[in-house]
Amino acid sequence: MIARLLLDSRDYTVTVGDSSAAALERISRRVGVDTMPVDVESPAQLETALSRCDAVISALGFFYNARVAEASLAAGISYFDLTEDVATTRQVRDIAELARDGQIFMPQCGLAPGFISIVAQDLTRRFEKLDAVRMRVGALPLFPTGALKYNLTWSTDGLINEYCNPCEAIHDGRRVELLPLEGHEQFLLDGVQYEAFNTSGGLGTLCDSLDGRVRELNYKTIRYVGHCESVSLLVNELRLRERREILKDILESAVPVTFQDLVVTFCAVTGWRNGQLVQITDARKVYHQQISGENWSAIQVTTAAGVCAALDLFVTGRLPQRGFVRQEQIDFDTFLANRFGRYYASKASAPMSIGVEPATP
Repeated sequence: MIARLLLDSRDYTVTVGDSSAAALERISRRVGVDTMPVDVESPAQLETALSRCDAVISALGFFYNARVAEASLAAGISYFDLTEDVATTRQVRDIAELARDGQIFMPQCGLAPGFISIVAQDLTRRFEKLDAVRMRVGALPLFPTGALKYNLTWSTDGLINEYCNPCEAIHDGRRVELLPLEGHEQFLLDGVQYEAFNTSGGLGTLCDSLDGRVRELNYKTIRYVGHCESVSLLVNELRLRERREILKDILESAVPVTFQDLVVTFCAVTGWRNGQLVQITDARKVYHQQISGENWSAIQVTTAAGVCAALDLFVTGRLPQRGFVRQEQIDFDTFLANRFGRYYASKASAPMSIGVEPATP
């Protein structure tokens, strides 16, 4: 999707690198993009690939991103990625300290982290004093089946990371780490009942940006009701969080991929305006859709739109031009007006109700 959007804009020359010859042949045939074999574990191949570029987008698993960022620094080019991994983002931020003029390092450019941080930061600007920022995002099948009520729509490694790693948050004004799959709540949006629960990585760098300014800051993943209980059985009771390769094999062998999906984003910010405690919300739904004569999943569209817009805004001088750049530094209206960011323009109805389940005795 990234290659399709950039190529169709006619403003970018795009080369896709991968270690799989079959993957390169498939994307060349499907999108018509230039390709080259690249194994990121080979410094020489990585150096050759980046030497011909002005910028690189790493759409790899999070465990390779720091390697690409280091090679980008050496090549003097700008770096963008889609990672949800907290430790990887910290590595990229350290690398960015040595950036040259005109070179930026911008991780977490997808949906969550990514777009949801742009929304949250925009809402916070509407208050004289902040109280709480709550962010909820889900990539869901349109036609859920089975106990999980879920289909694979993106990186299985990233999904497992979110379900198993500690979750950054701010609680009572202090930075804390919460357990994943906890903090269960339910809400109704456009007549559909959803649940949400703690997952790792979705806050991006907002804990840094809002530290000392907010009493409560948290991020939760949205799923259909019942999903969290089933996943908790796998991750916690069967302790597959300690055997992630087995969990990955189970999910990829038993849970089918779908391209008929939707992405739900919901952000609620409370604070004081004119002496009154007020809440402002932003709720959106993005569905799978036809682009250039093909059906693309909602998670493909939203993830690609986020990183393509970030790249586009940098190229056109709408972002800082050196060092580490956070998602929340993107102006929300500028993002939606961008030719790639516009895919997020559709709003959903406001939630009818939100409730937190009582703790089990």
